[in-house]
Amino acid sequence: MTTALHITLITETFPPEINGVANTLGRLCDGLRARGHQIELVRPRQSCDQARPSDTELLLCRGWPLPGYPGLQWGQSSMHKLLRRWKRQRPDVLYIATEGPLGLSALRAARRLGISVVSGFHTNFQQYSHQYGMGLLTRLLTHYLRWFHNRSKLTLVPSVSQRMELERRHFERLELLSRGVDSQLFHPAKRLSALRTTWGLADNDIALLYVGRLATEKNLGLLKRTFEHLQATYPQRVMKLIVVGDGPQRDMLEKELPGAIFCGTQRGEALACHYASADLFLFPSLTETFGNVVLEALASGLGVVAYDEAAAAQHIRHGYNGVLAMPGDEEAFCDAAGWLLEGRETLRNVRLNARQHASRQGWGAIVEQFEKQLRGACDAAPVEASLPATALQDSMPPSPASRLPQYGVSPHNTVKPGPL
Repeated sequence: MTTALHITLITETFPPEINGVANTLGRLCDGLRARGHQIELVRPRQSCDQARPSDTELLLCRGWPLPGYPGLQWGQSSMHKLLRRWKRQRPDVLYIATEGPLGLSALRAARRLGISVVSGFHTNFQQYSHQYGMGLLTRLLTHYLRWFHNRSKLTLVPSVSQRMELERRHFERLELLSRGVDSQLFHPAKRLSALRTTWGLADNDIALLYVGRLATEKNLGLLKRTFEHLQATYPQRVMKLIVVGDGPQRDMLEKELPGAIFCGTQRGEALACHYASADLFLFPSLTETFGNVVLEALASGLGVVAYDEAAAAQHIRHGYNGVLAMPGDEEAFCDAAGWLLEGRETLRNVRLNARQHASRQGWGAIVEQFEKQLRGACDAAPVEASLPATALQDSMPPSPASRLPQYGVSPHNTVKPGPL
């Protein structure tokens, strides 16, 4: 019988907070507990927490607001508190999911006590800094993140494209840990005619959906361009842009898209119904490490339009269960969305194939792989301390853009697209 592990998870975000990192960590923790492991959670205090938690497997620390991200926090450095706690009850392995002050203090405490550490690369903070006009910080953040992750025994990344990018920047000991989707929650059967009626749409009209944070790094200006392109290409079709989510760009987007319907934050069954009641899913982001919403949209049976990277590169076969554009090629993105609406059978077949593919992407296999990676880290040799590298390689030039229907396969997408 396999011995249960005492696993400590350190993170600055966790359910009920709404974001891809929190959702992933919640699924991993639930899965590990179901497999008999003891899970200790270290995170900042949330507004829903009691003043003094009675849960002995929960350690709360003070949090500080994260600029530009209302509701999210940096965890305060707690090295001495962690040292005292882990000397009394030593975990077998740590999983550090965020690289802020809390994650750094956990890394330092673990190295002092000789506890194995696995880290996760969940967020492209170095890319976010560039999106927010702080390009000078990008180089420093990349240096810090490489230094941080190279001090763990293993760094888990969610997509092949992300692993390739980090390897190019000299991150070491990288392994893939993909993401799953709850294909029973996100299901085409959740489609509601009544909800579409509130959007002003009949059964044969088109609902274009975006789900996610409304922030600069999500490249949301492309939503307007794509919607206008589709309206000009198919003036006879009734279509609406549906936006689910919230964030600092909401007010600006509402002014730029006066005809769009902004639904705010949705959770659980309500979110699943919004997905299933749409027809196309537009995902213009270029900064994702994965993009859980892509799998949720596929599971809901939508025609997904995305750039060929992260989750879309792994799970979309161009022209079969979705459509892709070369990263940054906005014209190709718009053309791809337009191709989906050329014929009703085209969109119908893509949606059926999307659902079929996503229904096989459950969390069970992901949790099992995560467990094996944590066990492997417990048995691995210690990692020697290393200094941050002094330079980054120049960015690789982008590949030439392709157009439908001849769009090619990226180096990390090994499935050849079928004929359109």
